[in-house]
Amino acid sequence: MASPIIDFLLTRNSPPIQELHGPAPSDAEIATILTAASRVPDHGRLEPWRFILYRGDARVEIGRKLAALAEQREGPLPEGRRNQELTRFSRAPLVIGIVSVPKEHPKIPQWEMFLSGGMAAMNLMTAANALGYGTNMITNWYSDLPEGRAILGLAPQERVIGFVHIGTFSGTASERPRPDVSKLYADYSGPWA
Repeated sequence: MASPIIDFLLTRNSPPIQELHGPAPSDAEIATILTAASRVPDHGRLEPWRFILYRGDARVEIGRKLAALAEQREGPLPEGRRNQELTRFSRAPLVIGIVSVPKEHPKIPQWEMFLSGGMAAMNLMTAANALGYGTNMITNWYSDLPEGRAILGLAPQERVIGFVHIGTFSGTASERPRPDVSKLYADYSGPWA
């Protein structure tokens, strides 16, 4: 049975961030992308995630702050490494951060809330891809540091799910090896010891 949705999902890939260029999605397209991203399983309707848009000059300022943080932690950076940090958020015209916003709940565990955020990230990428944009999601070293998260606009209790770089991609992304799905599942046959 042919399905354009299945065909789309089976060919989804992530082009290199540095090959994502303008134009970025319009404000109306971003609203559509975020609406689709929010249509995920969310036990208790807690909305345990939020989105941060990084665009325009803010991306360059973040790069300066990340380079300064890297130098504070590691000492003077070689020129190549410094440039890498300076351009972390300015390689693509739009970066959307998906942030885990944990909520206290007597029945719903934190890990389930984090997984809901991961699903929001995947829906976000799929929606942007469906609108014709390339996407690539990363986290990177600054996501694990309180100082890095603060630079990126996260509250102390929040965590990074991912940063989705979005832009126009006019090339063909190379296909990478994919898992052999037949080795990833088994029929349940009773309790395991």
